[in-house]
Amino acid sequence: MNSWFTISLSLSFFFFFIKIFRTEAAPTYLFHACPNTTLFNPNSTYQSNLNTLLSSLSSDATNSTSGFANTTAGQNPPDRAYGLFLCRGDVSTATCGDCVATGKVEILQRCPNQRVSAIWYDECMLRYSNKSIFSVMETAPSLILYNTANVTDTTRFLDLLGKTLNDAATRASAGGSEKKVAVAEANFTSLQKLYALAQCTPDLTASDCGRCLQTGIPQLPQGQQGGRVLTPSCSVRYEFYPFYNTTVLQAPASPPPAAAPPPPSPGTGPKGKSNKTTVIIIAIAVPVGVGVVLLFLVCCLRQRKVTKPYEVVREDQSSVNDITNAESLQYDFATIKTATDNFSHQNKLGEGGFGEVFQGRLPNGQQIAVKRLSQGSGQGAVEFKNEVLLVAKLQHRNLVRMLGFCLEGEEKLLVYEFVPNKSLDYFLFDPEKSKQLNWSRRYKIVCGIARGMLYLHEDSRLRIIHRDLKASNILLDSEMIPKISDFGMARIVVVDQTQANTNKIVGTFGYMSPEYAMHGQFSAKSDVYSFGVLLLELISGKKNSSFYQSDGSEDLASYVWKNWRDGTPLVVLDPAVGDSYSRDEVLRCLHIGLLCVQEDPMDRPTMANIVLMLNSYSVSLALPQQPALFFRSRTETSMKELESDQSTSRSAPVSINEMSVTEVYPR
Repeated sequence: MNSWFTISLSLSFFFFFIKIFRTEAAPTYLFHACPNTTLFNPNSTYQSNLNTLLSSLSSDATNSTSGFANTTAGQNPPDRAYGLFLCRGDVSTATCGDCVATGKVEILQRCPNQRVSAIWYDECMLRYSNKSIFSVMETAPSLILYNTANVTDTTRFLDLLGKTLNDAATRASAGGSEKKVAVAEANFTSLQKLYALAQCTPDLTASDCGRCLQTGIPQLPQGQQGGRVLTPSCSVRYEFYPFYNTTVLQAPASPPPAAAPPPPSPGTGPKGKSNKTTVIIIAIAVPVGVGVVLLFLVCCLRQRKVTKPYEVVREDQSSVNDITNAESLQYDFATIKTATDNFSHQNKLGEGGFGEVFQGRLPNGQQIAVKRLSQGSGQGAVEFKNEVLLVAKLQHRNLVRMLGFCLEGEEKLLVYEFVPNKSLDYFLFDPEKSKQLNWSRRYKIVCGIARGMLYLHEDSRLRIIHRDLKASNILLDSEMIPKISDFGMARIVVVDQTQANTNKIVGTFGYMSPEYAMHGQFSAKSDVYSFGVLLLELISGKKNSSFYQSDGSEDLASYVWKNWRDGTPLVVLDPAVGDSYSRDEVLRCLHIGLLCVQEDPMDRPTMANIVLMLNSYSVSLALPQQPALFFRSRTETSMKELESDQSTSRSAPVSINEMSVTEVYPR
């Protein structure tokens, strides 16, 4: 009797601790998206409908067994609000209700007066719009998160990962109207097991769910030990640990049950029975005690994560260990010297304010680009290592990846991936090569650049303002996927600047926003201006500077504006595009470009808005104002300062302009 009392008491404490910690753990915030082009007035009918909608969704979540609900509020279409929530397939009704209740409050705080908004947590997703979003498959905006730890056998891992994710996606899309969620598990090594989860909103058709998941799977990081993609309609994730409740969501292929223990030998007396009871008590009490401790630690970690506004990469070690891990990124100087043939002139790709860039090949055959920093950067070895480690963790498919560094004496070298197809300007401004850039390819390049800039501005562990976004700093890989270069150089080389102003104007005339060129004031909206100029160049196939001597226009933005205003916007389209283009996409890109180059930074959209506008035609665009115009006479001083900072490049895989500024997010 005492034995079973002990077992019952242990179990009671176990479930008691579970209840306490689950109640205290707030949902883990991941991401939000809200365009500022669709505002509603305070105390308006739409706000009243939205409040009703969110209250209804929160109420539905507390009673939902499926973890999903959609509803509307209001009758008239202009002010009618549509909303839905989706909870992760393994969370309890109570957790789902808590998550949606939190989202109901936070979405209004993060997206004030927005008609279209969405917010993601680890446990749930909540979104609303002034247009119907029910049964509509949407893959933008999206968020990519990943574990920074690498796998060992990449080839075998990617093969196993693809099969596991496809298995989960296939079964998730075949789910019914209640839930479209599935998990899959597979053994990678004897010590590592792969866990995968795929989920769609249940209102999607099977085909739309499958398309959504198959769109997200290729965006997952390659070779990392974990990653996930979040979109408005679906999500997919994998890890080397069980991140979902394996009891609630069970993979179909489970290992065979263990063999039953042999029966007790005949003649076992009361003493044997007593020993067996003791073993049972120990076998139950010890795991319960360990489980309570582990649960406590997990909950504490979750509480710590809640205090962080945004976490893109999963931290596995302390900052002290991070500094040590910088050694794993360090290359031997002799290796780099051999790889570049002693930094020979034949291997030199370019030269700029930060130093020279060389092409090289490592002993294993991997091609690299090596940036040899100018001496006298004023930074010590420890600081240099820490800066490199921070920038190296910024990984996105639309950023040139830093592989490591070399530090020996006065030599400071940065090692990057080699991007074979040179830079965007190499194709865009060449009469023959520009024909390789059809409209579909240009549109994909635009979207890729926008996603990369969004990552730098909002989604990474650092906030980076590039300050020299231009065609020559956009590199193209073998599949013509754009990669932004020189996005973190200011963290590695000290420059004379503060968070909001700079005493030394560095950049490229024509791409710089007026407030930066004339007053030295830079912000994320400065990059948005540069993106707008680059977008107009991609559409027209013309350099911004080509309009200073012709057409009566001061710059490319003026030229586009005049045609937009006169009702002839397609006149600016590059003839090299040919006839195979989407008129709606071209017009929308022109519209977005003109919004980006407006004079008042407050009028320009954020990169999050731009990504949303490029991927969703349901988002209404504001009317653009006349572009900012600043004439030569007003920028002569800036131009003189810039002359010494202009870089020369010979199709360098890594641009070498001195143009980035980074600020660390508070944690």
